[in-house]
Amino acid sequence: MAVTTSTPPDERTPDTAEGAPEPRRRRGNAVDVWLGVIAWVVGIAFFFPVFWMVLTSFKTEADAYTPTPKIIFEPTLEQYEGVFSSGIGPYLANSVGATVISTLLVLLLAIPAAFALSLRPVQKTSDVLFFFISTKMLPVVAAIVPIYVVVNEIGALDNIWTLIVLYTGMNLPIAVWMMRSFFLEVPGELLEQASIDGAPLWRTLREIVLPIISPGIFATALICVIFAWNEFFFAVNLTAANAGTVPVFLVGFITSEGLYWAQLSAAATLAALPVVIAGWVAQNKLVQGLSFGAVK
Repeated sequence: MAVTTSTPPDERTPDTAEGAPEPRRRRGNAVDVWLGVIAWVVGIAFFFPVFWMVLTSFKTEADAYTPTPKIIFEPTLEQYEGVFSSGIGPYLANSVGATVISTLLVLLLAIPAAFALSLRPVQKTSDVLFFFISTKMLPVVAAIVPIYVVVNEIGALDNIWTLIVLYTGMNLPIAVWMMRSFFLEVPGELLEQASIDGAPLWRTLREIVLPIISPGIFATALICVIFAWNEFFFAVNLTAANAGTVPVFLVGFITSEGLYWAQLSAAATLAALPVVIAGWVAQNKLVQGLSFGAVK
C-alpha cells in the first residue's frame, strides 16, 4: 500500500511558495529606478543651460570668455550693476504693463466666450472654434507689413497700447480653446439646480462655475503671461525708445564687437525671473489646471 506524504508549508520549493512573484517585483523596482535615473538625466540636461546662464551672470567678461569653461571663480555683481545702469527699468515696466493688462483683457473676453460655447453649443460651434484657432496659423512675419501700415496711419507706433491690443488678439484664441475645455468639465446638474433656484446666468457663472474652474483660469493666465512676456517680433518692429520691452532690450547686447556674454546672461536672468516667480507662486493651481478633467 502506497503511502503519500505532504510537504509542510515552510518546506515547499520557492516555485510553489507564496513569495513566487518576488523576482518579478524586483525587476519592476529595477525598471522604476532606471526610469527615475533617465528622468533625472533628461531634467538636468534641460535645466543645465539655465543653470549655466545664471552662473555666467556672476562672472566677469574675462572669466566668461575663457576657452575652458570656468566653474570655480570669484563671483561678482558687476554685470547686474551694468544691466541696471544700462536702463532696463523702463523696458521691464513696459513688459509688465503689456503682459498684465493684455492677460486681464484676454480673460475678460475668453471666459464669457468659452462659457457661451460650452453652455449653448450650436450647429456651427466647431466652425467657430476652428476660426479662432486658424488665426494662429498665419505666420506673424506675413502679417507684420499690414499691421505696421495700419499702426503707422493711426499714429500708434512706439505705443505700449499697440502691444497690449496685439498681445490680446494673439492669446485670445488659445485662451478660448482652453477655457472651453474647462467649462465642459463642470457638471450640468449644477447649472440646472442654479436655474431651478432662480439664479441669473451671470450669478451662476460668478458664484458657482468660476470657483470650480479657478485652476483652469490660473493655468490659462500663466500661459498668456509667458507668451506675452516672451513676444519679440511685434515689439522689435513696432516700438523704439518709449515702448520697448525686455526682449528688445536684450538685443542691445549684440554689438559689432561681439556678444557680452556675462552681461547678457545677467540681463537674461533678470528677464526670466518674473515669469519664474509667477510660475512658482501659481504652481499648485497650474498643476490642477493642466490636469483639470483628465481623471473622471
